Amino acid sequence: MSDVPQPSSLPPSVPPPGTGLGSHRPVLLPPPNGRSPFLGCAFALSFAVNLLGGVVIALVCLGFFFKGKSESGPLSEQHYSGKRGADDKVAIITVDGVLLEGLLGYAHKQIEQAAADKHVKAIVVRINSPGGSITASDDLHRKLVELRDGDGKKNRAKHPLIVSMGAMAASGGYYIAMPGETLFAERTTVTGSIGVYSSFPNVKGLADKYGVKMNTIKQGQIKDSGSPFAEMTEHERQVWQDMVDTAYQHFVGIVETGRPMLAGGNLLKPLMIQPVNPKPEFLKKGEEPPLPYKRYLADGGVWTAENAVKYQLVDKIGTLDDAVQLAHDKAGLNENYESIKYERPNSFFDVLGLGAKSHTGTSGSVLDPARLEAAFSPRVWYLMPGAETSSLFAAMRE
Repeated sequence: MSDVPQPSSLPPSVPPPGTGLGSHRPVLLPPPNGRSPFLGCAFALSFAVNLLGGVVIALVCLGFFFKGKSESGPLSEQHYSGKRGADDKVAIITVDGVLLEGLLGYAHKQIEQAAADKHVKAIVVRINSPGGSITASDDLHRKLVELRDGDGKKNRAKHPLIVSMGAMAASGGYYIAMPGETLFAERTTVTGSIGVYSSFPNVKGLADKYGVKMNTIKQGQIKDSGSPFAEMTEHERQVWQDMVDTAYQHFVGIVETGRPMLAGGNLLKPLMIQPVNPKPEFLKKGEEPPLPYKRYLADGGVWTAENAVKYQLVDKIGTLDDAVQLAHDKAGLNENYESIKYERPNSFFDVLGLGAKSHTGTSGSVLDPARLEAAFSPRVWYLMPGAETSSLFAAMRE
């Protein structure tokens, strides 16, 4: 029997040997076992996709694990000064950034942990904040007063409470300093800014130019007050002004309670301020030098540390170390004590350096509609001048 395959046993695409053109050329056979190269690529791609999906699922699960662990467990204590491991402690509570509802979790946890720790004998509140919303500022103020004065129902002891101001402790940042028995400011601190505002963007002129309109159907005369597509009427403005005035009066009252030497109208008393440089170099020939100008302590503007001490907005210029030492002295501690800070908890994504988590433990893009809504919602602010943009970005992290 011939070893040459019969024509009927060959694939249709391969001509029988010795027939047709090119019979002298080698015969092209299909891949072994009939496998296509595309099948291997598909298998490799499927494997890679499944592997990637598994990694993503594992990361998400670990992220939830780390999130729950950081939220439920106590904050780690970090040694700051004194004798490591000593029984008596001075706790340093750190308050940073814009004060906003939803962004106070770290501050709340520090306060709660210090209040519940029987070994904590005194508190230093380190503030570096331009202020924030009136609600968040008042919330922190109330919790710090409770930490200072104790709570018999919760069996919480009183604590000497000293304030140390960082780069800024202005407006709401100054508001939350009022529970302090003594207020320290760094030489470079800006503070004060006792004032309130609420702002509303208005695009009516732009909308009119390009023919954009907003049709509003309402019941209630001022229901749409503050709309960016309409000018605010005097009646609408007065309603908002009353809210701002109420918040301002409350702010002044908080300061007068915390700083009795400023009560009795001292916050509203006119002050004549001398310019630092009476002959600035930018003056042109014939121009008059700047004259003394009028201010008052609660005019909403910030004050330098030097002027803050001069006008009794703060007590002393000093460092965090000075504040810790005074807290130690107020508590009557000996040298066998430790001052500690509470470390901000890191999520799993922070450990990886992905930055996918916000300060509130939520994830997502800042362009998420819910975040944009939070950022541009009307608020009444205890916020220092020039910090509007930072407050919007802070709201977008909610």
